Amino acid sequence: MRTIFFFFGLLTAILLVGCGQEKRYYESTGEIFHTRYSIKYEAAEAYDSLIVAELARFDLSLNPFNPQSIIAQVNRNEPVAIDSWFRTVFLKAYEVSEATGGAYDITCAPLVNLWGFGFSRMDSVTPALIDSVRTFVGYRKVRLEGDRVVKSDPRVMLDCASIAKGYACDVIAQLLERQGVENYMVEIGGEVTLRGVNPSGQGWRVGIQRPETDSIGVARENAIEEIVQLNRSGGIATSGDYRNFYVRDGKRYAHTIDPLTGYPAGQDILSATIVADDCMTADAYATAFMVLGLDRAKRLASKIKGIEYFLIYSDKEGNRRVAYSEGMSRFLPNRQALSILENP
Repeated sequence: MRTIFFFFGLLTAILLVGCGQEKRYYESTGEIFHTRYSIKYEAAEAYDSLIVAELARFDLSLNPFNPQSIIAQVNRNEPVAIDSWFRTVFLKAYEVSEATGGAYDITCAPLVNLWGFGFSRMDSVTPALIDSVRTFVGYRKVRLEGDRVVKSDPRVMLDCASIAKGYACDVIAQLLERQGVENYMVEIGGEVTLRGVNPSGQGWRVGIQRPETDSIGVARENAIEEIVQLNRSGGIATSGDYRNFYVRDGKRYAHTIDPLTGYPAGQDILSATIVADDCMTADAYATAFMVLGLDRAKRLASKIKGIEYFLIYSDKEGNRRVAYSEGMSRFLPNRQALSILENP
C-alpha cells in the first residue's frame, strides 16, 4: 500500500510540474544603445532578468557612448583586453571591409563625428579637414594581437554602430536558445534575429518602412513599403538615410559616410534591407550597400553567398523604385500573392 501511495504521489507531482511548465509567448522591452528593443519568445517562464543582464554586459563591450566600455577605452588608447564579443564583431567588420573594397569601415568614426552623426561633437567641416581626418581612417590601420587592439596611428577610432545592434540581436537569440527557446523574434533598433513561428503559428513578419518624411522632415512611422516573412531562422537588417540627417544652407546631409571619400555617401539607394544567416552580417552589409549605391551593391550581392537584398532607390527622374534579389522573392508574401493574381 505504501508503494502504491508513493507512485501515486510521484505521478501527481510530475503532472503538477508539467502543468506549471506550459509554454506561452512573452515580450521583453527596454533600451540599449540609445534605442528601443522588443524581444518576443515562447517559453515556460519569462527571461527578462537574463536578457537585461546580457544586454548590460554587451553594452560594456561595444557601446562607444559608454565611457566604461571596451570600445570607448580602445578609442582613448587605454590598455584594455577585448572580450569574445568585441573580437567577433571586429573580425566580421574586417571581412565585410575586404569584400566591399573599404566601402564598409568601422574606423570611419572620426569622419562620422566630423559630420555630426557620431559620439563626439561636430567640427566645422572643410575639404582640408576631411583630407586631414582621412589620413587616420582605414580598416587596415588597426588589427588584433591576442586580446589587444593595435593601431598604426593613435588617432584611429572605432565605431561599431553599423554592426553591433545586429550582433546584439544574435547574442540574445543565442541566450534564448541556451534556455531551450525555439520560437523567438529579437528586434533591436529595427534589426531583427528570428527563428520559428509567431503566436499565430506562422513565420514572423517584419515590415520594411517606406523612406518617406512629412513636411518637416520627420520619417513617417506607419508607411510600410514591404513585408518580409522568413521561412527559416536568420537575420534581417535595414539601413536608410531618411531618419538621421540634417539640412544646412539648403543642402541635406545624411549619416551614411563614405570612408573612401570622407563625405556623406549621397547614393541613389534610400533604404537597403538585407537577409542573412545572422543579423550581424545583415547589419554590416545593409550599411555597405548604402555607401555603394544600386549598381555596385547588386554586383557585390551576386558574389556574396548567403545574403539577399531588397533595395528602395531613387531613379534618374527622382521616382521611388524597388529592386530585390531573386532569392529575396521567397520572403515577400505580398509580392508572391500579386504574382499569383497576375499569373493565375
